[in-house]
Amino acid sequence: QVQLVESGGGLVQAGGSLRLSCAASGRTFSSYPMGWFRQAPGKEREFVAGISGSTFYADVVKGRFTISNDNAKNTMYLQMNSLKPEDTAVYYCAARIDYTGPYYVDKRDSYDYWGQGTQVTVSS
Repeated sequence: QVQLVESGGGLVQAGGSLRLSCAASGRTFSSYPMGWFRQAPGKEREFVAGISGSTFYADVVKGRFTISNDNAKNTMYLQMNSLKPEDTAVYYCAARIDYTGPYYVDKRDSYDYWGQGTQVTVSS
């Protein structure tokens, strides 16, 4: 059974840092495209970062966030620096496991497994 579990969210002041983790089980996730998305209240879930051989970032986080994998731990990370109040959201990790065919790393529909989310709140 494939499972993704996020952790590391919390409350931080603007300018601070957090590191989110996505612990994966049921498969060796280094073989699959994975990503981070976020959803703020009243807004659509949006792409943050993705990893599929290469790394990809939304323009609004480029230069501040870093996505990475630790294959030995089957865990994906999102290092978030220089956080802003507008980064406040529930952050979700996602994996593309069973889907086949062409896909876009920044599209929600590209991913078939999702974690439960972790809240990140940035105070001004």
